[in-house]
Amino acid sequence: MERDPLRPPRRLLFVCVENSNRSQMAEAFARIHARELGLAVEALSAGSRPSGSVNPKAIASMKEVGYDLAAHRSKALKEVEGGEFDVVVTMGCGDACPFVKAKRRVDWQIPDPKSLEPPEFAGIRDLVSEKVLELLRSL
Repeated sequence: MERDPLRPPRRLLFVCVENSNRSQMAEAFARIHARELGLAVEALSAGSRPSGSVNPKAIASMKEVGYDLAAHRSKALKEVEGGEFDVVVTMGCGDACPFVKAKRRVDWQIPDPKSLEPPEFAGIRDLVSEKVLELLRSL
């Protein structure tokens, strides 16, 4: 599929509590899968209470699929504000996720993998990948 150069990129925001695992991986997969699908996206992630760092387990897990998550940093929602998003995806932050202006809001009930061992963490990583791919195909 060839992307329309006249259409602005779709703005996607992935939000979890710490912005150190799920939302970081979702941001990365949005970039990876959008490129594969020929879609123009601006993918961002943030946390309602950011930890200040990306979990080393998330970095290691994403390295297994060829993505360098070490270049990312944990961000607060106020750092990514600015205009309306096409889609905001929340992941497990419930009431801790403040309102962000979006055309579409989605909530994914994905467990926080931060305390999981690598094989289980990879299972969450793969679930995030599948959910992001489904989302991109729905745009």
